[in-house]
Order: sequence, then structure tokens, then C-alpha cells
Amino acid sequence: MHQELGKIWQNCGISNEWGKLKSVLLHRPGAELQASVDPDSVQMLEKLDIQKASAQHDSIADAYRSAGVQVNYVDPPITPDPNQMFVADLLLMTPEGAIVGRPASTIRAGEERWIARRLAEMGIPIIRTISGNGTFEGADALWIDPQTLLLGRGLRTNAAGIAQLSGLLNPMGIDTVVVDLPYGTMHLMGMLRIVDRDLAIAWPERLAISAVQLLRKKGYAVQFIPDEKEAVFGFALNVVTLAPRKILMAGGNPITQKFYENLGITCVTVNVDELAKATGSIGCLTGVLHRLNI
Repeated sequence: MHQELGKIWQNCGISNEWGKLKSVLLHRPGAELQASVDPDSVQMLEKLDIQKASAQHDSIADAYRSAGVQVNYVDPPITPDPNQMFVADLLLMTPEGAIVGRPASTIRAGEERWIARRLAEMGIPIIRTISGNGTFEGADALWIDPQTLLLGRGLRTNAAGIAQLSGLLNPMGIDTVVVDLPYGTMHLMGMLRIVDRDLAIAWPERLAISAVQLLRKKGYAVQFIPDEKEAVFGFALNVVTLAPRKILMAGGNPITQKFYENLGITCVTVNVDELAKATGSIGCLTGVLHRLNI
């Protein structure tokens, strides 16, 4: 089916985390953030200033466009649920098209229908929607190489969801490797990012040793973030790779940014402190639709 992408279907798909980023899917937050007046009820940290959050989201989109990335929007026809902007959780792109996720949180149930609607409108094939007792959020998946997908099993992605993913991907020649996440952590994305074909950035004491061993076996150097405070409060590890050793990251993290730059990584920064009050940052906000397979 991958041979039909760019012909019958829209050009899309990924099988790595570091190739040149070509296309993303975003949801610009708006009136739905009024629900953050009671942050606990919508799994947020504080009440958000809607105008400021929307402006910061626009800055992320502008940074993508400046990097030559096509920006697409979900554009639900109604006011969506307040966490709709965290698009990364709601899909996983494969070499043959999209897998639509199924959020574990009842607060987020149904957000994926707007993702499916937009993907269909864009001509991107949906090859599976997680169903039944399965839950899966895209932030729990990372491509190690074109034949290996790392999956985090934890609060958001369960064994039933992983079984559905494995059953779909294995016939494509893709192995799924599962690691358990520490209790209380959200996603695999929060503890591991891949920034080049041979460089991964991880959070020490959070990422399972089996994942580190797998990465090293696959030829990655694994570097560990230097400042936990910036990771927790500044979302310094919640980055998106724009191209090999070039990332989009949250501003205001000088220690971590210097660490990245010393590794030869070019850092593009945007201010996302208001958006971070919703318990997420740039990586969480970005649904990756297409990367070059280099």
C-alpha cells in the first residue's frame, strides 16, 4: 500500500523519528479552553489564558512553516473537548497510513473522531482504529528503525491496544517492542526523543533499561538530559525533530538547550509556558503525518 501513497492517496507516512519533517496535523485551541477554569476536571494544571495560549500555538505553527513543514489543522465543526489540541496522542503514522488512537481517559473519549474525519478529508488512509477494550495513545510509540516500533505500556496504552497494533504491524514486517512505563508517568514521549539516526535523548531513572539497551544495540548513542527541573517544569525534553539534529523545543530552558547544542543539535525555540499549563508541550501538540525516509 505504501506504493500508492502520493498517487492514489495523499503523500504521508513515517518509519523513523529523525528524517526531514514534511507535514504535521495541529488543532488550534480556542473556546474549549474555557473548561480550564476547573483545571482538575480536565486534567490540566492551571486555568489557561485562551488568547495567550492560541498565540503561542500560532508561534509553533509559524516555526514549522519556517522550517518548510506543511501545517494542517483538525478544524472540528463544533467546539471540541478541551484536550483536543494534544494531537500526538490521537494517531500513529505508519509506512502505509494512519492508525487512529483511542484515549484511555474518559475525559478525552471521542476526540479521535475529529482526527479520523480530517485524515479522511486529506486523503490519508486509515488502516486501523483501536477498538474494543484496547487503549492506545500515539505518544506511547517511537520508531527505532523502519522495522522496529517501541511501545510504552502504562496508564494510557494497555496490553489490548498493543495486541491490536502488533497484529497490524507484524504483517508489514515491523516488530513491536514493549517496555513498561513507571507508575504515574504519562507517555513514552516524555522520557525519550530521537533526534538523529544515531542519537537519542532520554530521561534517566524513567526510561526502562531494556529500551536503552535496544537503542544501543540499534546503533544509537543515548544521552541523558542534564536538568530534571527543566524537564519537569519547562518540558525541555518534549521536542519535535525537524531534521537530523535540528529540533523545535520549548524556550526558557537554558541548561538543556546548551546541552543539546553541545551535541551538535540546532535548537529552534518557541515560548509555550501558557500551553504547558494544560500538561503538555510541543511534542504532545504535534501529530506527525509525514517524514522523509532517508
